Amino acid sequence: MSDEIEPAELAADDGLRRTVGLVAALNLGYFGVEFAVAAAIGSVALFADSVDFLEDASVNLLILLALGWSARARSRLGMALAAILLIPGLATLWTAWSAYGAPVAPSAGALTLAGAGALAVNATCALLLARFRAAQGSLTKAAFLSARNDALANVAIIGAGLATAATLSPWPDLIVGLGIAAMNADAAREVFEAARAEGRAAA
Repeated sequence: MSDEIEPAELAADDGLRRTVGLVAALNLGYFGVEFAVAAAIGSVALFADSVDFLEDASVNLLILLALGWSARARSRLGMALAAILLIPGLATLWTAWSAYGAPVAPSAGALTLAGAGALAVNATCALLLARFRAAQGSLTKAAFLSARNDALANVAIIGAGLATAATLSPWPDLIVGLGIAAMNADAAREVFEAARAEGRAAA
C-alpha cells in the first residue's frame, strides 16, 4: 500500500485551506463593523453577534493551523473549540444582565441593517464551508455549525429590528441576544460530542 498523497487529496486540502482562510477574514472584518454598531446603539443582540464573529474568526484560524494533524490531535482541539463556542454566550449573559436594570431600545434601523449585513456574511461562510464540513472531523464541523447557526441568529436580529421599530421596546433586542447565547451553547455541545467521538475512533 502506498503512502503517497494523491493529487486529488492535495487539491482538496488546498481548497479547504483557502476556504477556511477566507472565512476567517470575513468574520474578523465584520466583527469590527458589528461591534462598532453595537457600541453606538447599545444593542445586546449585536454585541452577542459581534463577539460571535470574533470567535468564528478564531475557530477558523485554529482549524487552518490544525489541518493535517492526527485524528486524536484534532479531537483534543475540537473539545477546546467547544469551550470557545461558549464564550460569546457568557459575554451575552453579562451584557444582558447589565442592560436589564435600565433597558433602552436600540436604533431599529441600525439594528436591522447590521443584522442584514451579518446574514450576508454568515450565509456566504456557511455555503463556502458546507462541502468541507466532514473533511477534518470536529474541526470543520465546528466552523460550519457556527456559520449556519449565526445565519439563523441574524434572521432573528433582523426580526428584532423590525419589532423594535414597531414597538419602540428594548425587549426584542434583549430576547434575541439571549437566544443567540442559547444557540451557541447548543453548538458547543454538538462540537464536543463530535470531537469525543473522533477521539474514541482514533483510540
